[in-house]
Amino acid sequence: MSKAPQTYANHRRIDPSYHFGVLGLSIVNFFAMLVTLIRHPSLAAAWIFLMSAILVLLVLKVRGYALHNQDRLIRLEERLRMERLLPEDLKSRIPELRENQMVGLRFASDAELADRTREALAENLDLEAIKKRVQVWR
Repeated sequence: MSKAPQTYANHRRIDPSYHFGVLGLSIVNFFAMLVTLIRHPSLAAAWIFLMSAILVLLVLKVRGYALHNQDRLIRLEERLRMERLLPEDLKSRIPELRENQMVGLRFASDAELADRTREALAENLDLEAIKKRVQVWR
């Protein structure tokens, strides 16, 4: 079973178990507990509402930590890749790249990495602008 080639149009994905399951249901629970608290105010209802708010916060924080770690790994991987593939004049400029530029450049094929890196540095491109310019996705 072959996967379709990755492009700007299809590179984001929805993880149903997270987006609809964990996150979606915790948000539904939060609003359900808010309604319960409003309709039947009590210490128990307030406590359950507070716990539902903490659950939503926990789900968002855990996801944020995972994405932060993913971005750190991407930066490390891209630094190593750039050291191997970029011409000498660009290797010395790797530290000038911002985190979001590094993340955007990870989608560029080896053949176009140097061109996209030059553009990112010269035009101060952000993540989305870099991804839109990638011709051959990896």
